[in-house]
Parts: sequence; C-alpha cells; structure tokens
Amino acid sequence: MSGELDAAGTAIEGALFGAAMEPSQGGAGTSETGACVNCGTALSGPYCAACGQKAHVHRTLSAIWHDILHSVLHFDGKMWRTLPMLLFKPGELTRRYVLGERAKFVSPMALFLFSIFLMFAVFSFTGGPFQSGVPSNEGPLQVNMETEAQKLDAEIAKTQAQIKNPETPDALRMGLQAKLNELKSDRNGIAFIQTGKPIYADADIRNSLTKGAKVSVLKGSSTGIVWLDKIIRKGGEKMVANPSLTFYKLQSNGYKFAWLLIPLSLPFVWLATLGVRGHPFYDHAVFTTYSISFMCLLFLVMALLSRIGVSDNILGFGFVLIPPVHLYKQLRHAYALSRTGAVIRLIILSFFIWMVLVLFASILLFL
Repeated sequence: MSGELDAAGTAIEGALFGAAMEPSQGGAGTSETGACVNCGTALSGPYCAACGQKAHVHRTLSAIWHDILHSVLHFDGKMWRTLPMLLFKPGELTRRYVLGERAKFVSPMALFLFSIFLMFAVFSFTGGPFQSGVPSNEGPLQVNMETEAQKLDAEIAKTQAQIKNPETPDALRMGLQAKLNELKSDRNGIAFIQTGKPIYADADIRNSLTKGAKVSVLKGSSTGIVWLDKIIRKGGEKMVANPSLTFYKLQSNGYKFAWLLIPLSLPFVWLATLGVRGHPFYDHAVFTTYSISFMCLLFLVMALLSRIGVSDNILGFGFVLIPPVHLYKQLRHAYALSRTGAVIRLIILSFFIWMVLVLFASILLFL
C-alpha cells in the first residue's frame, strides 16, 4: 500500500513542479483596488500590471487543495491545448512555441517534469510498459532459479552438518567453512534477484546462475566507435553479472536523472539538423524537450494498456511504429523540411538516439 501512496505522491509532486515552472493564468481575483501585496504596485484590475500576481490572495485551507487539484488536472487550461498538438502536430507545436506563442501552451520543461514524474508513478503501479499480467514465477529463468536455490539449500545444510560434526578434522573443517561461504554467497545472489534481499548477512552476494557468462553480441567492435563499444561492453557485463541490481538501478535512478537526456540529446539534434539555418540551440532544446515528453507519455499509455491485458506483440508493434512517425512529423514541420530531408534526418537522428540511450543507461549504472 505504501508503494501506491508513494506513486500517487510522485504524480502530484511532478504536477506541482511543473506548475511551479509554468506562469499561471488562473481565475480572476475579487479585490481590484489598493496595492499589490507582492510588489506594491497600484492595482487597476484583477491582476497586478507589474508582476502578474492576482489581486485577491487566498489564505484558506481549501485554497491549498484547490491549488493541488488545479496543478494536477488543469495546468491553467494550457494542458488541454498542448496535448492534442503534441500528439498529432508536434512540429507545429514546436514551431509556434519557438516563434513566440508561449501563453497558449505548456512550456516544454514544465511538460517534461510532469511527464517524467507521472510516468514513473504509473510504473510503480503497473511494473512497466511491457509487463503483462503473467506472474513472473512462471518463466523458465525463475524455474531455473528455484531449482538452483533448492540445490544450494541442500548443499548448505549438508556442509553445515559436516562442520558441526565433532569427528570432522580441523583442517577439513576450514575447507568446509570456505565452501560454505561460497554457497551462501551464491544463495544470496538468487535471493537478491527474487526478493531484493540477501538471506545470509554473513556472506556476500554473488549470482551463480550467470557466473562466467559473456555477452557474445559485444565481442569485438559492434558499433565501430571504440569508446561507445567500451561503454556498452561494461554495461553489458554489469547486466549479466547481476540483472536484478541493474534494472533496480535503472528504475530508481531513471526519473531522478531524466533531465540528463536533454543536454545529452542537444548536440546530436544539432548534428542531425546541420545545414538547416535559422535555428539556434534554444530551438533544438524546445524540440528535444517536447519530443522526450511525448515518449514519456507514450510509455505511460503502454503501461496502462499492458495493465488491462493488451498483447505485448501489439504494444511492441506500436512502440516500433509510433516513435519514428512522430519524430518524422516533428522534424518536418518544426524545421520546415521537405519529405526527403525529414526522412534523411530521421535516419541520422534515430542512430543518435540509440547512442544517447546507451550513454544515459551507462551513467545510471555507474552512479
């Protein structure tokens, strides 16, 4: 139950973060005379002409709840104008915001913060966009772990009995103790994967199921870029050595450092649009932030559809098809590209996106 409450709190926190960054267009106040309590300017209407604060300032408990609900559900009405544009006309939304239509739409950063917090709040309920309702203990890996756990438990009990046997020589007892420590470490590794907690506090955690495993797809040069291959190889080794810990770190650190996706993506967006004049880095930042916000909302929808039983194959097909189509439309209309130019830059940017994701995941793993 505490996880669900934490998830709900995370969603509200994200809305409040976004609302805090978004200029308010709330309802009119009731007191239009006197001086603004914020800056002291003489009032001539429901809002201060100097700082924009409402003339009437609430000091009731109900006003706090109103602000929370207003932040979560309304974003001052801008959300309902921004979302349809983000979904169906992302390039037009980007271009109009860049050219100055700011008051009509939710700012890219506010929408990004809200989307990130909401996505991970929903993932706390659903377990992720592709997790179906099939219990995880029915998979072959889980069956293998259960079998291995039973063997280790039997071996641990046998070794402990031999150590406690008074007839066991001291020299042999020392060897048995070392063997017992190794068995406990292996058992802790399986327990950590299954429950997130070790069983034996006096032993380390080691994954015997993947002991000595190699990532064959990463042998040699897989991308042609030496430094990128090195990062992929190290990340792959960490994943194979302890997949449970890897996914835990990705999930727990993901939303905390999601903002890194923006500075990581900016140079690549600039490279992909090289030759398109009249677009400074600010335009690329707006493009990138709106695009990432859409992807977060897409993952959110995938998670909800998975929760109600939609096939993983359908979700996977949608995940493969929707992002490139959306990115194509955003590229073409935000930068006023031809169809051919948009397709070429889409191909280049798609390759860069994988590089950004690898870099981002590697950063999370090494934190």
